[in-house]
Amino acid sequence: MRKNFLNLQISLGSYDDILNEIISLAKFKTSSYVCVANVHMLVETHLNSEFLDVVNNSEICTTDGMPLVKGLKFLYNLNQERVAGMDLLPDLLAKSESKNIPVYFYGGTQEMLDKTKIYCESSYPDLIISGLWSPPFRALTIDEEQEIIDKINDSKAKFVFVALGCPKQEKWMASMQGRINACMIGIGGALPVMIGMQKRAPLWMQKASLEWLYRLMQEPKRLFKRYAVTNSIFIYLLFKQWARQGFRPARD
Repeated sequence: MRKNFLNLQISLGSYDDILNEIISLAKFKTSSYVCVANVHMLVETHLNSEFLDVVNNSEICTTDGMPLVKGLKFLYNLNQERVAGMDLLPDLLAKSESKNIPVYFYGGTQEMLDKTKIYCESSYPDLIISGLWSPPFRALTIDEEQEIIDKINDSKAKFVFVALGCPKQEKWMASMQGRINACMIGIGGALPVMIGMQKRAPLWMQKASLEWLYRLMQEPKRLFKRYAVTNSIFIYLLFKQWARQGFRPARD
C-alpha cells in the first residue's frame, strides 16, 4: 500500500513488513528497485518530474527521513514507522547472511568498498559477497554498461546495494530494471556510516528529526547549501498542502 505524500508515493507498513517485502524481492530474484526517501529526494522529485516518475515507479519507497514520518502524521494523521536506510542496510545484510542471499555492492570509492569487504567479513562472516565494483566518475560507454550488467548477472547476486548518491543512484537503478536480475536498493549515505567512515547522529537527534543537523555538522561545506534550500522547499510544500486541506489533516 502506498500513500501520495507531496506527490511522492510512499510505501506504508511497519518496519518489519517492509523489510520482509524487500527480502522477498531478492529471494525471488525480481528485477526491481527500492528507493529510500528523505527530504532531499522528495525535493528533487518536486524539481524534476522525470525523477518523480523514477521514484514513483520503484517497487518500494520507504520513509527514510523523520520529517517524512512527521509530515504523514501532520497531513494525514498516519502513524508510519521510519524505515531508514541506516537501519535497513545492516538488517538486510543479516537477513541475507541467514538466508544465503548473495549480495553485490555497486558504487562508492574503491577505499569505501575495500572497507566494506573487511567490515562484512568481520560482521557477517557467512554472507555471500558476489562482487564489489567502484564505477569511474564519468558516464559509462554502452560496452562498459553491458559489461557490468553481465558481471552482476553472472555473479548470481540477488541484492545489489547501490551507493551513488541521490538522485544518481535512483536513476541508475531505474535504467537497470529488467536488465539486472536482482533487487536493487539505493543505500546512499548508509554505507559509510555502517562501516565506520562516518558517525550516525545520537538517538535523541534521530527522534527529534535532527539527523540532518548532525550530518551538516560533519560536512558543513558540502551540505550547507543543500539543506538550506531543500529544507526550506520542504517546509513550503508541507504548509502549502496543509492550507489546501483547510489547515487540518485530510480524511482520505
